[in-house]
Amino acid sequence: MKLQTDYINSLLFECKRYKSLVDNTFMQLEASEIHWKYDSSGNSIAILVKHLSGNMLSRWTNFLMEDGEKKWRHRDSEFEASYKTKKEMLVAWERGWNCFFDALKQLNPENFENKIKIRNEPHTLTQALNRQLAHYSYHIGQIVLLVKTIKGEN
Repeated sequence: MKLQTDYINSLLFECKRYKSLVDNTFMQLEASEIHWKYDSSGNSIAILVKHLSGNMLSRWTNFLMEDGEKKWRHRDSEFEASYKTKKEMLVAWERGWNCFFDALKQLNPENFENKIKIRNEPHTLTQALNRQLAHYSYHIGQIVLLVKTIKGEN
């Protein structure tokens, strides 16, 4: 049981650290910069946030009882037209993270044995959490790189 509690605390620490990293980069952005793309095939910061928020809401809403790929999620549209304003993007960013952090509060050593489904594929709780941590850190790295590219030496 201590192992599960330590794992949850470690995961929570890392996720808060990643979120804080991006929160700090967002403060540096002008409103128009959230839509900047490196090239026409790339994703803007706003689109990456839309995708992450959509993923978090889908995966962690009722995650102990429902498949993590909700019928109401339209993943492909997350890579299309994104938020019109920086404020709208930040609201979605917070909503996604709040859903994820609220889900983590439900975890305890007893429900670590539960299997949860993602796209109808059963995962242990640890597998699902590791999968999401890798996914989030991947896109957070993209966001940070985009902000560094936009801002240059500033």
